[in-house]
Amino acid sequence: MDFDAHGGNKGVFHRLSAGGGGPRGNHNDSNKNQRVCFHWRAGKCNRFPCPFLHRELPPPNSAATASNGSHPAKRGFSNDSGFSGPPPTRRAPNFNSSSTWGRTGNNRVVKKTDKLCSYWIQGSCTFGEGCRYLHSWSLGDSFSLLTQLEGGHQKVVSGIALPSGSDKLYTGSQDETVRLWDCQSGQCMGVINLGGEVGCMITEGPWIFVGIPNLVKAWNLQTNADLSLSGPVGQVYAMVVGSDLLFAGTQDSAILAWRYNAATSIFEPAASLKGHSLAVVSLVVGANRLFSGSMDNSIKVWNLENLQCIQTLTGHTSVVMSVLCWDQFLLSSSLDKTIKVWAATERGDLEVTFTHQEEHGLLKLCGMHDLEGKPLLLCSCNDNSVRIYDLPSFSERGKIFSKQEIRAIQAGPGGLFFTGDGTGQVRVWNCKAEQQATAAT
Repeated sequence: MDFDAHGGNKGVFHRLSAGGGGPRGNHNDSNKNQRVCFHWRAGKCNRFPCPFLHRELPPPNSAATASNGSHPAKRGFSNDSGFSGPPPTRRAPNFNSSSTWGRTGNNRVVKKTDKLCSYWIQGSCTFGEGCRYLHSWSLGDSFSLLTQLEGGHQKVVSGIALPSGSDKLYTGSQDETVRLWDCQSGQCMGVINLGGEVGCMITEGPWIFVGIPNLVKAWNLQTNADLSLSGPVGQVYAMVVGSDLLFAGTQDSAILAWRYNAATSIFEPAASLKGHSLAVVSLVVGANRLFSGSMDNSIKVWNLENLQCIQTLTGHTSVVMSVLCWDQFLLSSSLDKTIKVWAATERGDLEVTFTHQEEHGLLKLCGMHDLEGKPLLLCSCNDNSVRIYDLPSFSERGKIFSKQEIRAIQAGPGGLFFTGDGTGQVRVWNCKAEQQATAAT
């Protein structure tokens, strides 16, 4: 099929410019009720619209910054930033009682109390608006469902990729296909049959990489090159690009690396990283390090210059499903129901500095920024939900619900993000500006 790239990401996946592109009404009007909703703080507000704020008020210093017309610098995810300085000069922040990890503006973690109506999911709830349970796929006023892609996959969606500069979205599934979606119409433009379940999928520059059992497929959208990278044993669960290398975490516990040879237009095997005892299911690159999470419950830290393992992190008690770099921290999530925040010590080693506890096992982490440049953490749990948190406070912005577990989350441009679940459903979401979210006050 045709993999030609097209410019721009527009149409159905964009925030609606009519009535939604910016703040509604006079900005000064939003200040008339600068009080935080007491019921929202308790996680029980059911008023819509609510006359009070569903967010914490910013501290005085941040308000002063905003009044000067400037915004604080973004604190980056993955390769945007990283741990500051070379290893001998890294210093951990002072993580004592003044630490902002896990604290909201009033030093209280938001509780989760809402439940999706199971009868509504089946289309058989007879209570209608009087039902005590939620009749919506999301909860929270900071984001909204933009559209869902119809006529899609038949099994769990395991990868989503939106190549830079393309108006096509790619989704991979355990139904052994990759689907190509037009971002303007939301229609499926084609199906690629791979002959194996998709374990993961990423995009880097003009390339799309798809992991399937015993193979990595590499497609170049500019040249239409279609390459097959051999070497993996079993399923390819995770991939990442760093230091001009493509890394793949495999079922047989190895991490394989390839380097692209522009002269021959092929990917050449570069290394095989051994150290884990079970399958490698998550990878991320940051601060000249490769971090790998495994079914052996550990995280290994690899030096990208010599590809040697320099530290093994053993804080989790179950599978490390996802790893993410944000600012000077490493975040990891596990089926042990925790998200751990790791920080560099003066020696350069990583240690746990904060643990966020969930009620269910965690499947996937995704970092993005809202429309005001504030960092958000999206956490998929095995109760068929995604929690959305502010960082570093872990105050809850909202939830997304699904019929089955959400295994794929991908951030996009302009506050967009995409989710894929176990039924094969792909949904497109967008963040709302804070003024929009509270415009009805």
